[in-house]
Amino acid sequence: MTEHLSLWSLIANATVLVQFVMSLLFIASIISWVMIVQRGLYLRTASRNLREFEDNFWSGIDLNQLYHDSGASNAAEGLSSVFRAGYREFNRLTQQSSADSEAVMEGAERSMRVALSREEEKLNRNLPFLASVASVSPYIGLFGTVWGIMNSFRGLANVQQATLATVAPGISEALIATAMGLFAAIPAVLAYNRYSASADSIFSSYETFSEEFSSILHRRVHSH
Repeated sequence: MTEHLSLWSLIANATVLVQFVMSLLFIASIISWVMIVQRGLYLRTASRNLREFEDNFWSGIDLNQLYHDSGASNAAEGLSSVFRAGYREFNRLTQQSSADSEAVMEGAERSMRVALSREEEKLNRNLPFLASVASVSPYIGLFGTVWGIMNSFRGLANVQQATLATVAPGISEALIATAMGLFAAIPAVLAYNRYSASADSIFSSYETFSEEFSSILHRRVHSH
């Protein structure tokens, strides 16, 4: 009995539809774990780069030097990208004699908004997939379970005496689908909640810096 009801034998003897559901959930689980690891590493790096850039920016370094250093090191990611977009447009417009202060500020702020939009997209990349896996996987697993149990009870029509040993394999293989659905959904929902909060926090810091940097550029353009 132990060998007959082993996990692998139950999966191998399951109906084609239940095996398809299990395969789908297994693939979704593997992909979600890859994305969980990638997102975790990316957000950790983004958070570290955010702190390093803010420390460097508020240390009193010359903005031209900071712009040059951030471009030379190919570190135009995150907050560095927002800074470079705004400062590059600010310098370009201030060199035009026909541009007034309002046009300069509008152009610099518009460039930073575009850069912010790109960074927000990077921070939230793959999170919708994790949310989908978290919400859909239990239902897919439940569908496989219902289908497997239906087949088990339909098989009882051909059996003169129904016993636990008769229905146990079919019900067991059906319940595996539910277990796999939960196995795929639980890590995905935990990762989504954590990473979504982390991405929102990092992006909020980007927006705060953008506003503070706009104030600095505003004072600089009016001083000239």
